[in-house]
Amino acid sequence: MAKKAKFYVVWQGRKTGIFTDWKECEAQIKGFDDAQFKSFDSIAEAETAIQRSYWEFVTKKDAAAKVVSKETPAHIGKPVKDSIAVDAAWNTATGDMEYQGTYLATGQRIFLQGPFKDATNNIGEFLAIVHGLAYLQKKGSDLPIYSDSRTAISWVKKKHANTKLALTPRNKPVFEMLQRAERWLAENKFSNKILKWETEYWGENPADFGRK
Repeated sequence: MAKKAKFYVVWQGRKTGIFTDWKECEAQIKGFDDAQFKSFDSIAEAETAIQRSYWEFVTKKDAAAKVVSKETPAHIGKPVKDSIAVDAAWNTATGDMEYQGTYLATGQRIFLQGPFKDATNNIGEFLAIVHGLAYLQKKGSDLPIYSDSRTAISWVKKKHANTKLALTPRNKPVFEMLQRAERWLAENKFSNKILKWETEYWGENPADFGRK
């Protein structure tokens, strides 16, 4: 009996769209931070899904399954409670982006920005880290910042957001924010550590928007 065909929707990856071959789909998501994808049994379901948000098709059970239940290695340890965590959310249907920061020990929201039109998740993650750094500098605080985006962390280290997003009238405010963020990084020194939130061992980023 022939194997039933699957249709793979990639909302966020190297390339987005509908793929009929798993290997092709895997090439878009493997090693890509915060990849968003799901398989469907029919092309009609896939075509409907690609027009809507990834989070509408991922249950809490699915999200929890992404967290591997295993002992945390000694070199990773546990997150520092006296810290802030930042995260971004991007709506695949509208292109809207927003980001926020929370104090890890209490879960209290420290800042929230957006939504912004025609942006990307990586841009939101980058802006969130820089916002957190500027916030902590004003407070005279050297608390560490957690982000689950390796891409955004690398951009901050390079002091440049290496985005390929095209400038449009709708996202002009986002590009102005990027310029201010890069200028802030160039003109300011900080001692705060920027750490990777280890979702695989610690669960969801505390600053996650909870739309799973």
